[in-house]
Amino acid sequence: MNDLRFRLADDADVATVVRLRDDAARWMLAQGVTGQWQPGELGGDHFRRVMESGEVWVAEAADRMVGAWELWWEDEDAWGPQPPTAGYVHRLMVDHSRVPSGTGRQLLRAAERRVAEAGRELVRLDCLAGNARLNAYYLNAGYQVVGHKEGKPQPGGTPKSFTLLEKAIRDSGE
Repeated sequence: MNDLRFRLADDADVATVVRLRDDAARWMLAQGVTGQWQPGELGGDHFRRVMESGEVWVAEAADRMVGAWELWWEDEDAWGPQPPTAGYVHRLMVDHSRVPSGTGRQLLRAAERRVAEAGRELVRLDCLAGNARLNAYYLNAGYQVVGHKEGKPQPGGTPKSFTLLEKAIRDSGE
Protein backbone atom coordinates (compact mmCIF):
# COMPACT_ATOMS: atom_id res chain seq x y z
CA MET A 1 0.00 0.00 0.00
CA ASN A 2 2.09 2.88 -1.32
CA ASP A 3 -0.49 5.61 -0.83
CA LEU A 4 -0.29 5.60 2.96
CA ARG A 5 0.01 9.01 4.58
CA PHE A 6 1.01 9.48 8.22
CA ARG A 7 0.10 12.39 10.46
CA LEU A 8 -0.38 13.24 14.10
CA ALA A 9 -3.91 12.64 15.34
CA ASP A 10 -5.95 15.52 16.66
CA ASP A 11 -9.13 15.77 18.72
CA ALA A 12 -11.28 15.26 15.62
CA ASP A 13 -9.66 11.83 15.12
CA VAL A 14 -10.24 10.43 18.60
CA ALA A 15 -13.58 8.69 17.93
CA THR A 16 -12.18 7.06 14.78
CA VAL A 17 -9.06 5.88 16.63
CA VAL A 18 -11.28 4.35 19.35
CA ARG A 19 -13.37 2.57 16.70
CA LEU A 20 -10.22 1.35 14.92
CA ARG A 21 -8.86 -0.03 18.19
CA ASP A 22 -12.16 -1.75 19.01
CA ASP A 23 -12.26 -3.26 15.50
CA ALA A 24 -8.66 -4.48 15.93
CA ALA A 25 -9.66 -6.05 19.26
CA ARG A 26 -12.57 -7.84 17.58
CA TRP A 27 -10.25 -9.04 14.82
CA MET A 28 -7.82 -10.44 17.40
CA LEU A 29 -10.62 -12.29 19.17
CA ALA A 30 -11.80 -13.72 15.83
CA GLN A 31 -8.22 -14.97 15.26
CA GLY A 32 -8.28 -16.73 18.64
CA VAL A 33 -6.04 -14.17 20.34
CA THR A 34 -7.55 -13.73 23.78
CA GLY A 35 -6.23 -11.75 26.72
CA GLN A 36 -4.68 -9.03 24.56
CA TRP A 37 -7.32 -6.38 23.75
CA GLN A 38 -11.04 -6.23 24.41
CA PRO A 39 -13.55 -4.04 22.54
CA GLY A 40 -14.66 -1.08 24.62
CA GLU A 41 -11.61 -1.30 26.87
CA LEU A 42 -10.20 2.13 25.93
CA GLY A 43 -12.20 5.24 25.19
CA GLY A 44 -11.44 8.68 23.92
CA ASP A 45 -10.08 9.85 27.27
CA HIS A 46 -7.23 7.35 26.97
CA PHE A 47 -6.12 8.63 23.56
CA ARG A 48 -6.50 12.28 24.61
CA ARG A 49 -4.19 11.61 27.60
CA VAL A 50 -1.62 10.02 25.28
CA MET A 51 -1.85 13.02 22.94
CA GLU A 52 -0.99 15.29 25.90
CA SER A 53 2.12 13.37 27.00
CA GLY A 54 3.17 11.60 23.80
CA GLU A 55 1.91 11.20 20.27
CA VAL A 56 -0.91 9.38 18.52
CA TRP A 57 -0.22 8.82 14.84
CA VAL A 58 -2.72 7.85 12.18
CA ALA A 59 -2.24 6.25 8.78
CA GLU A 60 -4.61 7.22 6.01
CA ALA A 61 -5.27 5.82 2.56
CA ALA A 62 -7.90 7.16 0.17
CA ASP A 63 -8.90 9.71 2.83
CA ARG A 64 -9.76 6.99 5.36
CA MET A 65 -7.98 6.13 8.56
CA VAL A 66 -6.58 2.61 8.12
CA GLY A 67 -4.14 2.42 11.02
CA ALA A 68 -2.76 4.13 14.10
CA TRP A 69 -0.25 3.80 16.89
CA GLU A 70 0.82 5.54 20.06
CA LEU A 71 4.34 6.83 20.54
CA TRP A 72 5.49 7.53 24.08
CA TRP A 73 8.76 9.15 25.16
CA GLU A 74 8.92 7.18 28.41
CA ASP A 75 7.30 4.03 29.76
CA GLU A 76 8.26 3.56 33.40
CA ASP A 77 5.49 1.01 34.05
CA ALA A 78 7.20 -1.46 31.72
CA TRP A 79 10.80 -0.28 31.52
CA GLY A 80 11.40 1.61 34.76
CA PRO A 81 13.29 4.91 34.75
CA GLN A 82 15.40 5.16 31.58
CA PRO A 83 17.63 7.76 29.96
CA PRO A 84 15.95 9.56 27.02
CA THR A 85 17.34 7.22 24.35
CA ALA A 86 14.17 5.44 23.19
CA GLY A 87 10.68 5.91 21.84
CA TYR A 88 8.01 3.45 22.98
CA VAL A 89 5.45 2.14 20.48
CA HIS A 90 2.06 1.11 21.82
CA ARG A 91 -1.23 -0.04 20.31
CA LEU A 92 -0.05 -0.51 16.74
CA MET A 93 -3.27 -1.27 14.87
CA VAL A 94 -4.59 -1.56 11.33
CA ASP A 95 -8.02 -1.90 9.78
CA HIS A 96 -7.72 -5.50 8.58
CA SER A 97 -10.78 -5.11 6.35
CA ARG A 98 -9.18 -2.26 4.36
CA VAL A 99 -5.45 -2.91 4.13
CA PRO A 100 -3.24 -5.57 2.58
CA SER A 101 -0.88 -7.79 4.51
CA GLY A 102 2.30 -5.90 5.42
CA THR A 103 0.59 -2.61 6.27
CA GLY A 104 1.33 -3.01 9.98
CA ARG A 105 5.02 -3.29 9.13
CA GLN A 106 4.77 0.00 7.20
CA LEU A 107 3.29 1.66 10.28
CA LEU A 108 6.04 0.22 12.45
CA ARG A 109 8.70 1.58 10.07
CA ALA A 110 7.03 5.01 10.18
CA ALA A 111 7.13 4.90 13.99
CA GLU A 112 10.81 3.93 13.84
CA ARG A 113 11.53 6.88 11.52
CA ARG A 114 9.77 9.26 13.91
CA VAL A 115 11.84 7.99 16.84
CA ALA A 116 15.04 8.41 14.81
CA GLU A 117 14.00 11.94 13.78
CA ALA A 118 13.59 12.76 17.49
CA GLY A 119 17.25 11.79 17.97
CA ARG A 120 16.56 8.61 19.90
CA GLU A 121 18.55 5.42 19.27
CA LEU A 122 16.07 2.71 20.24
CA VAL A 123 12.48 1.76 19.57
CA ARG A 124 10.96 -0.23 22.40
CA LEU A 125 7.67 -2.01 22.76
CA ASP A 126 6.09 -4.62 24.94
CA CYS A 127 3.97 -7.53 23.88
CA LEU A 128 1.71 -9.77 25.92
CA ALA A 129 3.98 -12.61 26.99
CA GLY A 130 1.50 -15.31 26.00
CA ASN A 131 0.88 -13.96 22.49
CA ALA A 132 3.37 -16.08 20.53
CA ARG A 133 2.12 -14.83 17.15
CA LEU A 134 2.62 -11.16 18.01
CA ASN A 135 5.97 -11.81 19.67
CA ALA A 136 7.10 -13.58 16.46
CA TYR A 137 5.81 -10.64 14.38
CA TYR A 138 8.08 -8.21 16.23
CA LEU A 139 11.05 -10.60 16.19
CA ASN A 140 10.63 -10.89 12.40
CA ALA A 141 10.61 -7.08 12.21
CA GLY A 142 14.10 -6.97 13.72
CA TYR A 143 13.26 -6.54 17.41
CA GLN A 144 15.08 -8.46 20.13
CA VAL A 145 13.73 -9.72 23.42
CA VAL A 146 15.53 -7.84 26.18
CA GLY A 147 13.45 -8.77 29.20
CA HIS A 148 10.09 -9.49 30.76
CA LYS A 149 7.78 -7.44 32.92
CA GLU A 150 5.43 -9.23 35.27
CA GLY A 151 2.27 -7.49 36.40
CA LYS A 152 2.40 -4.33 34.26
CA PRO A 153 -0.61 -2.10 35.01
CA GLN A 154 -3.18 -1.87 32.21
CA PRO A 155 -5.49 1.04 31.40
CA GLY A 156 -8.96 -0.12 32.38
CA GLY A 157 -7.86 -3.67 33.20
CA THR A 158 -5.92 -6.00 35.43
CA PRO A 159 -2.08 -6.13 35.31
CA LYS A 160 -0.54 -8.49 32.74
CA SER A 161 2.88 -9.97 31.96
CA PHE A 162 4.79 -8.72 28.94
CA THR A 163 7.82 -9.48 26.82
CA LEU A 164 10.02 -6.40 26.41
CA LEU A 165 11.48 -5.90 22.93
CA GLU A 166 13.74 -3.28 21.41
CA LYS A 167 15.38 -2.40 18.12
CA ALA A 168 18.39 -0.16 17.56
CA ILE A 169 17.72 2.48 14.91
CA ARG A 170 19.45 5.46 13.41
CA ASP A 171 18.21 8.39 11.38
CA SER A 172 18.90 6.92 7.96
CA GLY A 173 15.75 8.05 6.22
CA GLU A 174 14.62 4.43 5.88
